[in-house]
Amino acid sequence: MTLRVGAVGLGLIGGSFALAMRRRGARVCGVSRSPQTTALAKKLGAIDDDRAESLRECDLIFIAVPVRAADSVFAQVSACVSPRTVVMDGGSVKAPLPDLARKNFGANAGRFVPCHPVAGAEKSGMAAARADLFEGREVVLCPAESDADAAETARDAWRRIGARVSDMDAEEHDRVFAMVSHLPHLLSYALVNQIDESPARVRELMLRHAAGGFRDFTRIAGSHPEMWRDICLDNRENLLSAIAGYRLALDKLESAARNGDGGALFEKFDAARTLRNKWAEKLKP
Repeated sequence: MTLRVGAVGLGLIGGSFALAMRRRGARVCGVSRSPQTTALAKKLGAIDDDRAESLRECDLIFIAVPVRAADSVFAQVSACVSPRTVVMDGGSVKAPLPDLARKNFGANAGRFVPCHPVAGAEKSGMAAARADLFEGREVVLCPAESDADAAETARDAWRRIGARVSDMDAEEHDRVFAMVSHLPHLLSYALVNQIDESPARVRELMLRHAAGGFRDFTRIAGSHPEMWRDICLDNRENLLSAIAGYRLALDKLESAARNGDGGALFEKFDAARTLRNKWAEKLKP
C-alpha cells in the first residue's frame, strides 16, 4: 500500500520532508498558512494534495512549524489523529511537547513522537527545501511517552529518507542542544548585531574587510528569526545556563589577554583546537 503522509508547515524542514517522502513513493498532503508556499510546493513536486481535510486519511503526519505555534497547530490537527495515525514534529525544543500532545490529542497522545531532525540550514522556506536534506543526518527521537509501534514507525520514516536515528531523553536533549545549537545561533546573531549597531562608517569598513572567519562564524545568523526567537524562549533556562558558562569561559580569555598571559591563551586555544579536530575527524565518511 502507498504510504500517505501529511506535512503541516512547508518551510525548509517540512518541505524537504515532503520532497523526500514523495521521491520515495509516498502520497503527500501538504498544508501551509501561505497559499503562495502551497503553490510553490506543488510546482516543485513536493505535494500531491493541499486540502487540510486530506490529513484525516494520512498514516503519518509531520508537523514542522515554529515551536511557539505548536500548541495551536496541534489543536487544529487533533481531529485528524486516530489510533492508527502517527504524528511527529520537527522542533528543536522537546521537553514541552508531551504536555501539548496530551492536551490536544487526548487518548491518542501516545501516537505522538517528538522528533528533532538535526539538518537545518541558514536558508529558510519552501524555496530552500531539498529532497536529500536528511540523508546521512541525525534525527533525535524523544519517545519516552510514545506508543512503541508509533516510535518504530517514526524511526522507519526517517530511515526511509536516509537519516540516522537515535533516541534521547527530552530534558537531556534540551540541555545538550542549548549548548551545541541554540547558544551558537545566539552568539552569531549577537556578533552581527554588534557590527550593525556600530557607527555607519565603522560598520562599512568592518563588512568590507570581513572574510572567511566572519563568514563561517556568522553563517547561521542568516537563519529564520521567528524560529530562533521561539527556540530561545522555549528553552530559555537551559540557554541561560549555557550563556553563563560561556561568559565564564570568555572571562578567562579576557583576563589572559588583559594580563598579557600568552601561555594561558595558548593552553586554551590548543585544548579547543584538539577537541574540535577530534570531533571533526569523526564526521568524515
